[in-house]
Amino acid sequence: MKKPITEISAPLVSWYQQHERSFPWREDPSPYRVWVSEIMLQQTRIEAALPYFERFMQTLPTVADLAAAPEDVLLKLWEGLGYYSRVRNLQKAAQMVMRDFGGELPDKYEQLLTLPGIGEYTAGAIASIAFGKRAAAVDGNVLRVMARLTDDATDVMQPQNRKRVTALVQSIVPEQHAGDFNQGIMELGETVCLPNAQPRCSECPLFDYCAVAGLERARDLPTRTKPKQRRVEHRTVFIVVIDDKVLLHRRPQKGLLGGMWELPNVESDHAEDALSQWGVEAVDTTLLPNGKHVFSHVEWHMEGRLVKAKRLTLQPEFQLVSKEELAGYALPTAFRTYSDILKEDVL
Repeated sequence: MKKPITEISAPLVSWYQQHERSFPWREDPSPYRVWVSEIMLQQTRIEAALPYFERFMQTLPTVADLAAAPEDVLLKLWEGLGYYSRVRNLQKAAQMVMRDFGGELPDKYEQLLTLPGIGEYTAGAIASIAFGKRAAAVDGNVLRVMARLTDDATDVMQPQNRKRVTALVQSIVPEQHAGDFNQGIMELGETVCLPNAQPRCSECPLFDYCAVAGLERARDLPTRTKPKQRRVEHRTVFIVVIDDKVLLHRRPQKGLLGGMWELPNVESDHAEDALSQWGVEAVDTTLLPNGKHVFSHVEWHMEGRLVKAKRLTLQPEFQLVSKEELAGYALPTAFRTYSDILKEDVL
């Protein structure tokens, strides 16, 4: 007979304290460092986030530094992580912390929730890991572990089910070592109770508490609704070069990649008219490799053109930059196929 799930905290915390992996935000779990790491890790693997975290902390080591950072510096530090609204919200929250909380992140879960970009999971993670508060932090790993522990086949993407699981986890989080509990269940999900694979049940400290331990159906949990099919857009991307400088375009502040600098691009149906509309007089055009980028709701299928120009009527939303200046601009990852070409000798 399985042991009650309400008793998992002691074996889980003990296992985590013996098996936790070493990361910089764990070695120094200050509120600021925990906060930045959690925002970075929302859509990024830990291994990929590590160099970003180190650079971010070297450049902006305090909340005050983050609050005062120029936007171009901020976006350059985030370049490659995507979801730039997250780093913008990070700065808005830092400015609010400086204004309303005396420069220190609040230690109360409810107050953390008032900061831009901090939802229930992030608030719970900061409160428990940085401040030792008894708060649940339910991410995808936790949803998977809990679904398997309880043999729960309901759709974890449905808000009411997520809310129910969060309440269950909250009831189990211990008064002592709340941060170790939350990190432990996430660590378990990343290293033992694996996604889209047969979990390593024989290595699990919660084997005796798990309803599906050692069973084939464990890999089928949790249940998720299939996402809607993404819309496909065909776009033409231009590398426009004039006088050893390249043309950049600033996107509108609202919408996809809002306010970011980019290589000029249009829907492919309008590619033939684009250069004249931008005031570009082309001398020579060369086709470039195709590229592809997947956003959450849309896919860009891109063709590229290298355009040598002799004359340019510069419009306000455009800018000509040299190869040296280009290093200071954060170009979205969507254009990596073409920004990599810029590193070659095309300027």
